[in-house]
Amino acid sequence: MWICLERLCFVFSRVSKVLWLCRVFDMDMGSFQLSRALLGSRRNWVVRSQASLTRFCSSGVIKGVSDTSSPSVHESPSASASEHAVANASEAILKSRTWNEHQLTADQLQFRSLASDFAENELMPFAAQWDEQKHFPVEVLRKAAGLGFGGLYCGHDVGGSGLSRADGAVIFEALAYADVSTTAYLTIHNMCASLIERYGTEDQRQDFLRELTSMDLLASYCLTEPNSGSDAASLQTTARRQAGSTDYILNGEKAFISGGGAADVYLVMARTGEAGPKGISCFYVDKDSKGLSFGRQEDKLGWRSQPTSSVILDDVRVPERCLIGKEGEGFTIAMSALDGGRINIATCSVGGAQFCVDAAQGYVSTRKQFGKAIIDFQNTQFKLADMLTKVQASRCLVLNAATALDSKAPWASASAAMAKRFATDECYNVANDALQLHGGYGYLKDYAVCELSPF
Repeated sequence: MWICLERLCFVFSRVSKVLWLCRVFDMDMGSFQLSRALLGSRRNWVVRSQASLTRFCSSGVIKGVSDTSSPSVHESPSASASEHAVANASEAILKSRTWNEHQLTADQLQFRSLASDFAENELMPFAAQWDEQKHFPVEVLRKAAGLGFGGLYCGHDVGGSGLSRADGAVIFEALAYADVSTTAYLTIHNMCASLIERYGTEDQRQDFLRELTSMDLLASYCLTEPNSGSDAASLQTTARRQAGSTDYILNGEKAFISGGGAADVYLVMARTGEAGPKGISCFYVDKDSKGLSFGRQEDKLGWRSQPTSSVILDDVRVPERCLIGKEGEGFTIAMSALDGGRINIATCSVGGAQFCVDAAQGYVSTRKQFGKAIIDFQNTQFKLADMLTKVQASRCLVLNAATALDSKAPWASASAAMAKRFATDECYNVANDALQLHGGYGYLKDYAVCELSPF
């Protein structure tokens, strides 16, 4: 495309050709300077240790990195990019996610450290096995709840942590770095608990939230239906008052429910009134309710450690005390949940993409072709620079959306949608680029980046 533009510019105007060349030169110099910042001797990435990445990315990913690199390699401006990469890796390799430390509070830095330690010890060593075996790690989730991760946005009086959305984004990114699938379910559980915290009565908070924040009970969010996806207001599940009783009778089917069949509690959006958004209400439904059943577990391409099934309601009786909020508020509750959910899924994408960047950088630092490490090729350096730019831009949008939601800004919903749209798309591309940098090895399950690739 650029070659065609250059020829056109040459034909029509030597002046325009010069301007075009300046534009290309400026673009390339930007990538060049960024790649120098990423790969040069003065970078200060402060990352997970090389030993940790070696242990978890398989023996072949960063194999051969020395723990006794020469100090002269760090200081010599003539040393190759690969020499710098290998030398610095043994001290503190590439965790560019620390580049936003200037935006984090002292508490958030502590939250991230706590979550990173948990992820390294409890998630990363087992994530691939859980995915392969379709194992839902309930006990590990309860360990996470023991650190306060089961009720991040709930009050201390019900066992919650009382944190902000911005705090949660920091924690979920650190967890997703090790296991996107399990972290994504944890965000959904937190979303359900936060809805009860925000819209429930004081009796509901005290009755329901303690077992949710401890994750003695697991929660699932039920909005999507077979014929109601993006058009959530058209949902067809009904909730009708039983004659002579205050109880509701629920009928319908929910689709693609994360935690379906495994969760103990289901927040179900059902129609109590007129067509459209104003006729929807929210209900707390216990798994043991008569008439509640589940479809088969979906056989998914990825996220296999997270059970997913349909939820079927056949004359399920729900007492009035399990109505969350008022009748007709369900759609408002559902949409407020999705604001936080979009931020959460965006931050999970950032965590997974950051892992891909680190794994790819480690691999290209040691993989040699044509007599040198492939990180020494400028094309590789530009690719890494682009990948990291996408991750960092996604991270910034997530933080912006989270702080907007915390401050109840009128543009919070739009900011959450932007963060989700951008981060999921760009981090998808980062995962693909990381796989491509691994060459054929990226398609092998021996390499952890394979688990996060879009293929």
